[in-house]
Amino acid sequence: MSELSGAVSARFPDLAGKSAIVTGTSRGIGLAVSEFLGRQGMKVTMVSRSVEVGDEIAARLRNEGVDCQWVTADLSRLDEARRVFDAALERYGGVNVLVNNAASKASKPFLDLTPEAYAASFEDNVRIVYGLSRLTARHMADSGGGGAIVNLSSVGGARAHWGTAGYDASKGAIETLTRVMAIELGAAGVRVNAVAPGFTPRADYCQRRPDQVRSKSALIPLGRPGTGDDVAAAVAFLASDAAAYITGHVLYVDGGLMAQLAPPGIDI
Repeated sequence: MSELSGAVSARFPDLAGKSAIVTGTSRGIGLAVSEFLGRQGMKVTMVSRSVEVGDEIAARLRNEGVDCQWVTADLSRLDEARRVFDAALERYGGVNVLVNNAASKASKPFLDLTPEAYAASFEDNVRIVYGLSRLTARHMADSGGGGAIVNLSSVGGARAHWGTAGYDASKGAIETLTRVMAIELGAAGVRVNAVAPGFTPRADYCQRRPDQVRSKSALIPLGRPGTGDDVAAAVAFLASDAAAYITGHVLYVDGGLMAQLAPPGIDI
C-alpha cells in the first residue's frame, strides 16, 4: 500500500489487463495512482525523474502482483516523452490509459516570477502534459480502440493560492487543454478528463506537521485531508467504463473545499 493509501476499496474490473502510463510516480499521488491501477489488474508504466527510488518501487509492486515497469525521464523534454511512450508500447503493445500527474510545484509570487521561474513552472508543467498526451492520443486514435486520458490539476487551477503564480496558472491551462482535447478527440472514442485534488498531504508531511494538518483540515467541510487513494479512485473511475459518457470534465476531489465561499468562522 502507498504512503498515502486510505481505505478506498472501489473496483473497476474492466481495467484489468489494460495498459496505463502514470507520470510523477516516485511518491505521493502518482505512486498511489500506480498502486491503485495495479490493484485493478492494469499493466503500469511508471515514470519519474527520480532514479534512486525507481527500481525499489517497481520491485515492491511486482512483489504485490502488479505487472509494471519503471522509466526514468524528464517529461518536459519531448524526446524523453517519446522514449517513455515507446517503452510502454514495446512492453505492453499499446496504451489504453494515460495519467498525467507529473508537475513541478516550484513557483513564486507573481512579482518574483522571473522568466526562468516562469519557464520552470508554467511552461514546463504544460509541456509535460502536452508531449506525452499528443503521442498517446495519436496512438489511441489510430488504433481505433478508444482510450482515456486523465490529467491531474489542482484546486489552484480555479482558485488561486498565495505565492504560486506559475503553478496555478499551469493548472488552469491544463484544465483548458483538457476540454480542448476532449472535444477534438471525442470522435475517435478518446475521453479526456481532469482530477483536481484539494489538500492531500504526503504521510511524511502529516508526521512532521500534525498541527498544520489539523488546522488545515478544520477548514475543509469533510473535516480531514485527502489521501492518495481518494484521488486514485477518482482517476480509476474516469479511466473506466463507468465513466463512458464523461469527457471534458474536471472532478474536484477536495472534501468540499471548492463548494464553500469562505471557511468556517468567517462570515463575509
